[in-house]
Amino acid sequence: MSAAAEGGIERHQYDVIVIGAGGSGLRAAIAAHDSGAKVAVVCKSLLGKAHTVMAEGGAAAAMGNLYPEDNWQVHFRDTMRGGKMLNNWRMAQLHAQEAPERVMELEDWGALFDRTADGLISQRDFGGHRYARLAHIGDRTGLEMIRTLQQRLVALGIDVYMECTVTDLLKAPTDSGADRIAGAFGYWRETGRFIVFETPAVVLATGGFGKAWKVTSNSWEYTGDGHALALRAGATLINMECVQFHPTGMVWPPSVKGLLVTESVRGDGGVLKNSEGERFMFNHIPEYFRAETADTIEEADRWYEDKKNNRRPPELLPRDEVARAINAEVKAGRGTPHGGVYLDIASRRTPEFIKKRLPSMYHQFKELADVDITKEPMEIGPTCHYAMGGVEVDPETEMSVVPGLYSVGECSGGMHGSNRLGGNSLSDLIVFGKRAGDAAAAYAASNGIPSVSEDDVEQAKRSALAPFELEGGENPYAIQSDLQQTMQDLVGIIREGAELEEAISRIETFKQRIAQMTVEGHRQYNPGWHLAIDLRNMLLVSEAVAKAALARQESRGGHTRNDFPGPDPEWGRKNLVVSLDAEGTGVDLREQALPEMPDDLKKFFEE
Repeated sequence: MSAAAEGGIERHQYDVIVIGAGGSGLRAAIAAHDSGAKVAVVCKSLLGKAHTVMAEGGAAAAMGNLYPEDNWQVHFRDTMRGGKMLNNWRMAQLHAQEAPERVMELEDWGALFDRTADGLISQRDFGGHRYARLAHIGDRTGLEMIRTLQQRLVALGIDVYMECTVTDLLKAPTDSGADRIAGAFGYWRETGRFIVFETPAVVLATGGFGKAWKVTSNSWEYTGDGHALALRAGATLINMECVQFHPTGMVWPPSVKGLLVTESVRGDGGVLKNSEGERFMFNHIPEYFRAETADTIEEADRWYEDKKNNRRPPELLPRDEVARAINAEVKAGRGTPHGGVYLDIASRRTPEFIKKRLPSMYHQFKELADVDITKEPMEIGPTCHYAMGGVEVDPETEMSVVPGLYSVGECSGGMHGSNRLGGNSLSDLIVFGKRAGDAAAAYAASNGIPSVSEDDVEQAKRSALAPFELEGGENPYAIQSDLQQTMQDLVGIIREGAELEEAISRIETFKQRIAQMTVEGHRQYNPGWHLAIDLRNMLLVSEAVAKAALARQESRGGHTRNDFPGPDPEWGRKNLVVSLDAEGTGVDLREQALPEMPDDLKKFFEE
């Protein structure tokens, strides 16, 4: 591989660039390579440290290893119902149909799944799934997936640029006058030196934007980079108002507040209790799940022994329902001393069972909170976890409205509707990662590498260096802190119209403040500079979430309005589409009808 340093800027040419090294990015890179493309992966952090490792419970796939009656149609139905029918039906269908093959492919590549007594891949229960269908490796499934994909990536010799941040996408005009992808501009985080990738196809796999909230399970990388890059390149976003607050994050000690507690704890028998010792979820069963959910503790407990013939425990309702129930208990004064509720598996399972099935959770609480989960309950509460909203893509190819720009995983929108079922994320990554990689390679083969505009490169360079130009301005960390508090307080799990308007007003103020940011020192090893660049992405995405949340006057899935507490059938038939405004500093919204589901799929929802 050769690279020429022109004007102090390192340059490379590839057929396909994948931005992000999580499950979807690695799977896309492998697929593009297998299709004959010259591929590189660019990741903001270190290879192997992607947020995929936080998805511990399993990958949802209707393999039927425990329940032969499970099939893709049931999985499709569960996914659509979990997303409150706001999903792109074709994406949900493809996901349900192709997930089993993708999981088996991981096993062929060396993934060490837990086994049933018959030697098949074991599958566990998760909220919202009719049958136990999560293929798992203890409670470390995401880690095993990353290990498997990473090992294959390295074996194939695919180039990886670690600790390299992309700040802008570069475009070139087509014969028709429309712009298409021409490359990506970024910098090495260690040295601050700039780098340009010339390529006809970019796959965005950058994950979500949870770091815009104060309490989140997301790590520092999740600043909405892919969402913002896509917007600035001319792509559109959908479902941005739908943000999932995972019901179980750690609440104590403060240093780990928000850290994820896997849904596997509830899938393996854990129950939720308030400060009065009551299993409160029986008081929060929504009507449309009543027929499938146990009404009494005795009925719920029987389910763990005879899952075919009894209704599921209410602790295994979809995540949005459980998170709202926890929030309601805390607000009613029935919370724990540190503002959460109790998650108890110690009274339900033996220490040997817990240590075997939940080794990471046992270690996490023992080391970080001095809590032995085999002997005492955990204190948990909702934490900002997952973005259902993302880049609007074609269901078959994952291409956005910008030719050559693809998006997969949490960075894309449509698959999960207004709420994602647990376990659907890991299978989503590998199903659509493969589809995007195949499509990007095919596109690159029929479209040569375009010429990058040097004016665009210079503009990207000036934009990246702007925080160094001003002296005596504001510290980016102060702006980040204020943004996170605003999103936590005003665009959180329960929303009000007036509070959303206040959030939008504050975001406008934050825009003025980032124009006056000062970064001191040099480009080498400068975390303040890194944050200054991330902040413009976080602000753009936060504005998209707040404006979409204000516009959608109903409660649906991960979007809950206290002033519009129920779902509205009219809103259930349309998406809010977000695009960059004419000034290029904010966002505009428009309504768009959901794609019509064919009659042969509608029949699954007739009851």
